[in-house]
Amino acid sequence: MQTLELKTNRSLKRANYYQELTADYSRPNLVSDELKGQLIKRAEEIVALKEDTLPAITADYSLEVIEAENREWWPTHCEALRQGRGDILTGEYRDDLVYLCQDGPYQGLEQQKEREQHWWALIAQPGVTMCWPIVMFHGEVTYFEWKCEDDETNETIAKGNVTWVRRGHRGACYLKTEQLTFYRDVFAPEQLLKLITT
Repeated sequence: MQTLELKTNRSLKRANYYQELTADYSRPNLVSDELKGQLIKRAEEIVALKEDTLPAITADYSLEVIEAENREWWPTHCEALRQGRGDILTGEYRDDLVYLCQDGPYQGLEQQKEREQHWWALIAQPGVTMCWPIVMFHGEVTYFEWKCEDDETNETIAKGNVTWVRRGHRGACYLKTEQLTFYRDVFAPEQLLKLITT
């Protein structure tokens, strides 16, 4: 597992959080078109693996296995968001999801649906790129920080930090906590909402 080591001068050793992942989403323009297509295909396959009942953590389905699955899933999630694939993003959640954020709390898949579509539409709109400079994994937990930049001006239009509790491919996400800030818009216009696949 990747760790940060504290140096004697109290500064942190810097690391690329994507070193052992299949794609780097820390900045724009690092993922080939071919790989983007492969990641979307894999995202659809991963969503189909979700079981109706949250699987138990066992010797056969250990936290190590779950963490490895979360590491495989992560780049597929990033690509689905960049492409506005709300169908995949919703499929990543369990039906009994608990979602804690400043507009929430939300429970289940219907309460946050309308609000989250606006967020997806704003961060996946043409002319902006969402990036995740920091991502960390620990068993079921995936923590990440994100920002969405205007491709022309480099203006940050939104940013946030998120924690997912995700029981691998079989369990999916059952708890999500998020702090998010939108600087330019907080609700998407109708033409952007139409770009989100549902």
